[in-house]
Amino acid sequence: MTDNSRGDAYVPTPEHEAVRKRLVAEHADTSERMAALSRDFEAIVEANALVAVDDEHDPEGSSTAFERAHVAALLAQAREHLAELDLAVERLASGDYGRCEVCGEPIPAARLEVRPAATTCVGCADGGTARRR
Repeated sequence: MTDNSRGDAYVPTPEHEAVRKRLVAEHADTSERMAALSRDFEAIVEANALVAVDDEHDPEGSSTAFERAHVAALLAQAREHLAELDLAVERLASGDYGRCEVCGEPIPAARLEVRPAATTCVGCADGGTARRR
């Protein structure tokens, strides 16, 4: 049993265990997606290494550069999501999961269902008070 930032005693419940399992499963899925994206990125780079590509003058160069940038962006998003999931697991363990970090109010269950790593309630996220998560 640990204390959370509100000073309440935190006792894990079956519901918290279900949330933890969901966060861990989403972490695993995101890790698998990152591995696939990394393989895609490496394949793009490898394929381009076999040909002399002049992005500026080769008609295929710009689409190859776009594809490489797109996969790199997807990888960056997945890395960020993994970090958010890790923080969500920490918040769950401390008893702070499901509370808005801006206003302290509970985050609606429907929002957490869609965005399990959310740190803000809908009002704070929509109001621009906090960065969207």
